[in-house]
Amino acid sequence: MRLRRSLALAGLLAVVSSPAVGQVAWAHDATSDVYAEVTPAPSSSGPGAEGGGPTTDVSAVLDLEYDLLMKSAWLRAEAYEATDRADQLAQLDEHEAEVDGYVTDRFAITYDGEPCAPALSGVDVVERGERAYASLAYTFACDGGPEGVHEVSSALFPDAESFVHSTETIVRYSLDEEDGSAVLTTASPTLTTGEHRLLRQVGEFFVLGGEHLLFGVDHVLFLLALLIGARRLRDVVLTATAFTVAHSVTFLLAALGVVSVPAIVVEPVIAASIAVVAVVDLVLIWRGGSGGGAGLGFGGSAALGGSASAGPTSGTVRDALRWRAPAGLRDAGLRDAGLRDERGAWDRWRLPVVFVFGLVHGVGFAGALGIDAAWSWTLLWSLLSFNVGIEAVQLGIIAVVFPLLVLLRVRAPRTARWLLLSACAAIAALALYWVVDRLAG
Repeated sequence: MRLRRSLALAGLLAVVSSPAVGQVAWAHDATSDVYAEVTPAPSSSGPGAEGGGPTTDVSAVLDLEYDLLMKSAWLRAEAYEATDRADQLAQLDEHEAEVDGYVTDRFAITYDGEPCAPALSGVDVVERGERAYASLAYTFACDGGPEGVHEVSSALFPDAESFVHSTETIVRYSLDEEDGSAVLTTASPTLTTGEHRLLRQVGEFFVLGGEHLLFGVDHVLFLLALLIGARRLRDVVLTATAFTVAHSVTFLLAALGVVSVPAIVVEPVIAASIAVVAVVDLVLIWRGGSGGGAGLGFGGSAALGGSASAGPTSGTVRDALRWRAPAGLRDAGLRDAGLRDERGAWDRWRLPVVFVFGLVHGVGFAGALGIDAAWSWTLLWSLLSFNVGIEAVQLGIIAVVFPLLVLLRVRAPRTARWLLLSACAAIAALALYWVVDRLAG
């Protein structure tokens, strides 16, 4: 009976995560990023410039999600539903005036407080992650002497349009002898050069990194699957360290342009990594049996290092949070359940597997940030603060979820077993759907 209820719950969760239902449930929660690269206009400096020195004109390349841009410009369905690159370019060409009007009403550059005049100079369609982006090249003509400062402001895709919320514009700029990065939001929509922005920039990218992990469903599910599979604090620390080191390395290399892996490879592998860990958890919990799924710490205190006959006590919670289980009782639950070989095999392979998957997740983090520039100290600070933001949220999730899992396993082992069986089944089903969906493009 419990098995039927568990499978029914898992099936319900899988249905909720299916494309037909999931798109409705998550559509209103969608977010988007705009990417902007702002530099002096090509004719603004050098021997060919009038007067022999730099002037103030600016070039800006804006990348915006294609379908969202066409919806926000209030165009017909055939415009935003175009999926072929040639069709998308044709739609951008046909509706250039509407698109240009929408963008220039919400993205502006000023010089010494005076608006710079925008002119659309080029249109393209590029791919970021799995999504098509309209890439719009602008030249902004600015009046004034060479000693002023530029301001860059963005209000693209505001909440009031109701298509997405919390849009962020990630800006890389090289203006007024200053290089840097910034994250423009509704609360802080303007970047001003000459403000010595390093500390502010570090804070902005720290928040951006934390938000990316917290609102990145695939990364959160991977972390939850790892936590479900952890029996002791030692497992959590070593697993989290392996994942952190791996994704930090590839994140920095990919963001600096040293490593380049296409999203069509990265995204399905990220989904597959979630499925693998969830399925391993599912098998070990199921093989534990109704009398005590000791493979992952269920079935009374023996699984956590206590006496097989004793009821759950506060001591078993302490044992689970210790670095190692008490000597002589370390694998008692595993011997009782006949899972010692299976659990031991996963213990040996867990860290290498998590490390390899962490390398792939790091490339995914870099793709979400949308930066692939050459080395600079300013860029490095942005990347490091983004990565620290990821780690801070990851540690926060671990600090909340792992103690709750321990308490649930100790105080209500049977409930914990069926609840986590259902959770693992749902995670695995959703991850496998993502694999198929992402491979299908």
